[in-house]
Amino acid sequence: MEPALRIEGLSKLFGKTAALRDVTLDIGRGQVISIIGPSGAGKTTLLRCVSMLERIDGGRIILGREHTITKDTGEAVMNEARKRIGVVFQDFHLWPHKTALENVAYAPMMVNKESTDDAAKKARELLAEVGLSHKTQEYPATLSGGQRQRVAIARALAMEPDVLLLDEITSALDPELVSGILQMIKGLAHDGRTMIVVTHNMDFAREVSHKVVLLDNGRVVEENVPQLLFHASAGNRARAFLRNVI
Repeated sequence: MEPALRIEGLSKLFGKTAALRDVTLDIGRGQVISIIGPSGAGKTTLLRCVSMLERIDGGRIILGREHTITKDTGEAVMNEARKRIGVVFQDFHLWPHKTALENVAYAPMMVNKESTDDAAKKARELLAEVGLSHKTQEYPATLSGGQRQRVAIARALAMEPDVLLLDEITSALDPELVSGILQMIKGLAHDGRTMIVVTHNMDFAREVSHKVVLLDNGRVVEENVPQLLFHASAGNRARAFLRNVI
């Protein structure tokens, strides 16, 4: 399987502190990879580096056949690569003065120079895909947390990314809203979307992922298919972590 994304020997420093240490991962097209691990393990930092919100200090990120990112890559090349990565963080980041439709259509018009009609048509289709066809003209303040998260996911998908990054997208939601978001992500996985998901929800990681990666102290401690990592893990660190969260 051709990788949609390859991370090779990735490192990230904050001052003298190593947040990521020699991280190497392959994500195939259409695969869902779940990143699990304790707080402070480097999970969000990894997503920020892959999305090029943080400049890496070592290694490289290879996106398809078109883009290779190192610590020396110029900003113009990184901007082109960023268009291929969709990111959804837990706090939504929606524009409060724009409707759900406008939030989703804005980036395709501004970045990809799509026409207003084309961007709006795509936005309606994506909002329908995430179950919000009846909320296109609503503003974020009138939407529930789960609905705002769905708009944020539709907005990321509007740029037609090669890889979608999801960082703890249910952690800011009330428990009764979580299942709806997880079911929606399962639907995206079924449709063949390539995703990297940082999650504390072990049931979700077990059910949806093609591979689960345990990150601890900035390193990949173990990676395996869910059945083996959760039920027959050979690593002491993985077993200790899972005892505390399952």
